[in-house]
Amino acid sequence: MGGGSYFQPERYFGRVGLGPTEASSLSEMGEKWYLKDESFLLSPRNPCASSGTMGFLMEDLPEELLVNVVRRIDQTADRNSISLVSKRLYAIDGEQRDFLRVGCGLHPAIEALTSLCIRFPNVKKLEIVYSGWMSNLGKQLDNQGLFVLSSNCHSLTELTLSFCSFINDSGLAYLSSCRNLRSLKLNFAPAISSSGILSLVIGCKNLSSLHLIRCMKLSSVEWLEYLGKLGKLEDLLIKNCRAISEDDLLKLGPGWNNLKRLEFEMDAYYRYPKIYDSSSAEKWLRHQSCYKNLRELSLVNCIIASGRGLSYLLGRCEALERLHLDMCLGVEDTDIIALSQKSRNLTSISIRLPSQFLAPVFLSCPLRLTDEGLKALAINCAMLEVFELSFSGGEFPSYRCFSQSGILALVQTCPIRVLVLDSACFFNDSGMEALISSPYLQTLKLIKCHEVTDDGMQLIQRFPLLTNLNLCKCLGVTDGGLKPLIGLCKLKYLKVEDCPQISENGVQGTAMFISYKQDSSWLY
Repeated sequence: MGGGSYFQPERYFGRVGLGPTEASSLSEMGEKWYLKDESFLLSPRNPCASSGTMGFLMEDLPEELLVNVVRRIDQTADRNSISLVSKRLYAIDGEQRDFLRVGCGLHPAIEALTSLCIRFPNVKKLEIVYSGWMSNLGKQLDNQGLFVLSSNCHSLTELTLSFCSFINDSGLAYLSSCRNLRSLKLNFAPAISSSGILSLVIGCKNLSSLHLIRCMKLSSVEWLEYLGKLGKLEDLLIKNCRAISEDDLLKLGPGWNNLKRLEFEMDAYYRYPKIYDSSSAEKWLRHQSCYKNLRELSLVNCIIASGRGLSYLLGRCEALERLHLDMCLGVEDTDIIALSQKSRNLTSISIRLPSQFLAPVFLSCPLRLTDEGLKALAINCAMLEVFELSFSGGEFPSYRCFSQSGILALVQTCPIRVLVLDSACFFNDSGMEALISSPYLQTLKLIKCHEVTDDGMQLIQRFPLLTNLNLCKCLGVTDGGLKPLIGLCKLKYLKVEDCPQISENGVQGTAMFISYKQDSSWLY
């Protein structure tokens, strides 16, 4: 790796997409690489000068060109390879590398992390992931590791800690000195409590994104109230943190004004960690003018019954573009109608409904979602492009719910490009025939839609824009249903999963790109 090493430019220059003046002048001669362009013939020391075509040494390349090459290489393996070419590239890579992902390979952990921090002092994004860790892999990174990180990586803006069982509140206290930190993601941090989160947010006043997943020791939300006062939080994700309930989100207060993305998931097996306070509804109403900038909302295992806090949130998000409701109890037509009237910029809606066996357990009255809600979406949401509807456990609810006509009215009125139906027993061949008139539909995914048969599938060739078809666990479709597509070049992508009556030979020639998987264990 000394000063006399030769650089193979075509291996990297072509890959990173340099222009013709930078890359096309490279040609292969023998076992070494040379430049035809005389403007690059800078080194009289080249041993091949007598051949009439002068090569170049690494020292002869302009610094700007090398930096440009390194910046355009995204893959870690390629970065590691190019840094071995010469000392110059090694140094440039160390200065330019801004993303690292480490974990079980850190051994010994403190020494290894210290070396990385010294070599890559300008790293901005760091992921420490101990998924699959076992004691024989060496000691995990602990609080001392976060001290090393905060002392050396002053440019750090994004940090992810996953399955880091040996990091506690003291470690987060070290991170509070990272003044440039804007994003923190904690995935299964069993030793971290509310005090640690509070100390971090007090020190990192520029924090705009916070993700907390399975942090079981969190028992209070003073940190959320503090973030609300700072008013810089734009992205908040809380999943399966048992002691945090829906109404705790109220603590964000004025911070709702700046929030753009909220994802909140209650633990399905620990749904009632706190006693519900009926007065919280008034507090949600008090902040109703603050929800206007929310663009993405995902609620999982939440209660959105009338009079509960989150029910006031749905109809007051003016800028909402993406909505995901998964196993949320208490949703009614009035919620969907209010949503459609206020959130006219909606582009994506995903709804997964609980089965008839779950809903009565938690509510005195069943869910009431009918075609009236879908009609309101069709009338008011002219930008809706993605609609996903599924029923948990394959159980279509016995209570009043959506029908095929409501789904078709939505698809034919709005510019729906992606339609996903999961366990929708009402959707059949007549529904497939009605979809032919959908002028925008490009992707159709059917999961456990057993009423769709070969007759409906043969209509695919008449869909005007459909290019992506996904069939999963559909019992009514056989090889005969796909036969008209063979050689037609209608589909670009076809994905077939666990459909027992469709064979691997039956999908051949039906699309440009085909994915096939067969596992019938789900039937038993």
